[in-house]
Amino acid sequence: MRNVLISGAGVAGATLAWFLARQGFAVTVVERAPGPRTGGQAIDVRGAALDVVDRMGLGERMRAVRTRMRGMSVVDGAGQELFRSEEFTYSSGRLDNDDFEVLRDDVVAILHEAADVEYVFGDSVTALTEEAHGVRVEFERGGFRTFDLVVGADGLHSAVRRLAFGPEEEFVRHLGQYLAIFPAPNFLGLADWQVWFRHEETGGAIYPVRDNTELRVTLGFGSEPLPRLDVEDQKRLVAERLGGIGWEVPKLLEAMAAADVFYFDAMAQIHLDRWSAGRVALLGDAGYCASALSGQGTSLALVGAYALAQELGRGEHEAAFAAYERRMRPFVELNQALATENPAGGPSEESVDRAKNAIVLT
Repeated sequence: MRNVLISGAGVAGATLAWFLARQGFAVTVVERAPGPRTGGQAIDVRGAALDVVDRMGLGERMRAVRTRMRGMSVVDGAGQELFRSEEFTYSSGRLDNDDFEVLRDDVVAILHEAADVEYVFGDSVTALTEEAHGVRVEFERGGFRTFDLVVGADGLHSAVRRLAFGPEEEFVRHLGQYLAIFPAPNFLGLADWQVWFRHEETGGAIYPVRDNTELRVTLGFGSEPLPRLDVEDQKRLVAERLGGIGWEVPKLLEAMAAADVFYFDAMAQIHLDRWSAGRVALLGDAGYCASALSGQGTSLALVGAYALAQELGRGEHEAAFAAYERRMRPFVELNQALATENPAGGPSEESVDRAKNAIVLT
């Protein structure tokens, strides 16, 4: 039995943990957050990723909690409707296909419950030392353990990637936008309907969740890379950039100020020449973040976890990591390209269909 440490308990890490455990690996998942992360946006499960969740036996559970949007409107900064559709939404694409949209925290909760592995919350990796027969891993809360393999599934700002491959600045490509995401009461009374607004270089999306009792709000603005900010400074910056816009934006900013759960980050991609170094490999956003602008981050995480687990089950890690990368890299490149095809309005339906199905699962 080989023991594997996975850094990150999000979609990529929890999915890999599930598949590796089924193959007899001893799996430990370490996560900086004190528990499964809550909040976040609605995410899409598309194309080949549908096959992954169905092979896990979790597809029906995820579909049962999917969003049920009837359509969307686009308004300007004064609230005047510019466009509406009952055929598709910007966040999930066409409403008449097999793909589905579901809240990220619902997916993470389902995966966490399904994976019978060791979870260590409230801790993180601080040092990696490869030895003859394993990797010595040191932790923020103290102590060390040795694992046969380490997988970094710890997101855009991956600690494992920094420790094993080098500084983030060497691999990140900024896409010129920042997003803030937070929950709010449904003070707009939206019922299974999204509203998007645009004003110059700012904009956002609002949609109801939890049987229309809650809103998930995304606010964004264009910007060159910013220094790291604490949460209060992040909220202050968002309020400054969107201040002066009419419609319901002042109320959205008030809700943001009161939000206990808040996410803010750059829209950026990660590009590396290789996704493994010795006994350490990268998965999902840590290795090949496509950004929320692609709409495919979750699908890349699910498919990548499946492919990596499958290859590790076939043999030694050197060959497994190489095969994983050969299988995934063309799929990743097509899906990363979605984010830059048309940043203002999203990629074409044809591009999404080609990218989401650009890998065959065996």
